[in-house]
Amino acid sequence: MGRVLMIKRYSGRLTVLFFAVVMTTLVACTSTPQTEQREALQQNASPQEQLGTVNFPTSARSREAQWHFLRGVAALHSFWYPVALDEFRAATRLEPDFMMGYWGEAMTHNHPVWNDPQETEAARNVIAKIENLPHVTPRERAWLHATEILYGKGDKPTRDRAYADVMENISRDYPSDSEAALFYALALLGTVKTGHSDAENTRLHAADIASRVYQDHPNHPGAAHYIIHAYDDPQHAHLALDAAERYAKIAPDAPHALHMPSHIFLQLGMWPQAAASNEAAWAASNQWVQQRNLSLSKRDYHTLHWLMYVYLQQGRYQQAEELVMVMHQSLAHFSKDNPRDFSFGLLTHARMISDFALQTKNWGAVESYLQEGQTEIEVATIDMPASFNAYAAAAQIPILYTRGMAAAMTDSVGANESLAKLDHIREQLADSPEPFIVQEAKYIQIRVLEIEAVLDIQAYEFNKAITLMQKATRLSETMPPPSGPPSVSKPTFELFGEILLHADQPRKAAEQFSISLKRHPNRASTLLGLARAAVKNRKSDEATHFYTELLRQWSHADALLADLQEAKQYEINTLH
Repeated sequence: MGRVLMIKRYSGRLTVLFFAVVMTTLVACTSTPQTEQREALQQNASPQEQLGTVNFPTSARSREAQWHFLRGVAALHSFWYPVALDEFRAATRLEPDFMMGYWGEAMTHNHPVWNDPQETEAARNVIAKIENLPHVTPRERAWLHATEILYGKGDKPTRDRAYADVMENISRDYPSDSEAALFYALALLGTVKTGHSDAENTRLHAADIASRVYQDHPNHPGAAHYIIHAYDDPQHAHLALDAAERYAKIAPDAPHALHMPSHIFLQLGMWPQAAASNEAAWAASNQWVQQRNLSLSKRDYHTLHWLMYVYLQQGRYQQAEELVMVMHQSLAHFSKDNPRDFSFGLLTHARMISDFALQTKNWGAVESYLQEGQTEIEVATIDMPASFNAYAAAAQIPILYTRGMAAAMTDSVGANESLAKLDHIREQLADSPEPFIVQEAKYIQIRVLEIEAVLDIQAYEFNKAITLMQKATRLSETMPPPSGPPSVSKPTFELFGEILLHADQPRKAAEQFSISLKRHPNRASTLLGLARAAVKNRKSDEATHFYTELLRQWSHADALLADLQEAKQYEINTLH
């Protein structure tokens, strides 16, 4: 193989990305002379090639095919699957017998850590194109074998574990191969299952592998990316801060690479950084859709949801509501002919409405932003695969929960109706083979307990409410570490603290708020709850601390927020 070349190019600023970025593409090439390789890469270069540093030698016979392959691998490491697919197909159009190009195309049909169904048949069809080619190296045959295991016989969890074992063998056989190490780390992350006792150890093992590659190759997109995923929980997030701060600079053209740092920023309660990260990712996503003339359903609505949540934590409710409106209007572009997009759009829309309403207590938003009949969808009436039917049914859960909470908190009718529908959906989803759906069904139990507890509080049945919340918090502790916006829009420990305040038990309330703050650092409602509990406990120093923290966090909040005025008034009273 020839030498590795490095090409550096500087990009302009994205709309809301406030730092300049440097693109470094590392190419492991064929035996073509170095000068010719550089010229070929410069001819093929485009402003969108800023995806990071990748070193992946192959048996490609042309530099153009290898160039597309490397760009595909870089996009694959940032989960930019449509771009990766285009690049791998471009490589095999140039060389129809380029085995690793087909390997790459097959790998775009598996999305580890996203919990969406694997596109197994599509991948198998790609693998079927591969013939027994004499120029393929033993190393490449090992990669092909791993892919055949991933898409082979058996259920997906079994195949995921077997694939991880094969990737471990490849990384051991080729210890200097950073790609083998990183795809092994990603394979490990793909085996992590909710509730398994070894889940944390598996994540930490993946983090260790990715960290070693990151130390040697700090511009590799996969190394930074997988470190973030592996440490994405409140306890370990600080270990990924360097990777988070660097990843957006490594691959500034990939919207997911711009978004991923916010996983760590959110876990650490770094709201300005989390806002900037998601603003940049949303802008890049919009730009890509416009440049490709794609449907608006292809924008990164996962990022939009996170951005809205961050704005809520900053007290920027008006801007958050504008994003809810964007999501609401965008639903018209999600077609039932594409079940993946359709079910994802419904679920994201529902979660955004729930997060917004529970934070702002704007209960009218639930009905204002619903598509007509959204929560009346019957699973059997949607023409899509069974797995996606379950996703569409799951989209009803946040709305029914929020309607139930609104009814319970405002003494209006309807809470019991929501409870009955939630129980019905839980029965529908209980036997789903999809891990994500099984997890959502478990979260229904927590939501039901919360609604029932709020109903008891309204009836002054404090002991009953407290008993229900004790059950809810125990259930919450069995669920995976919080990652991103809370899975239940009103975090259980936070609600328990508020209920204990209503029951005039401020010391116990402070304990629950403290637990909640560890799970969701710097969450605004929890800071407010701690401040109120401290006031009732006559701990003025603590009250001042938490009100001050809230005011600092809400430095750009909407001016007329009642909670903001409360914090300011306490500060004024303290000064006098």
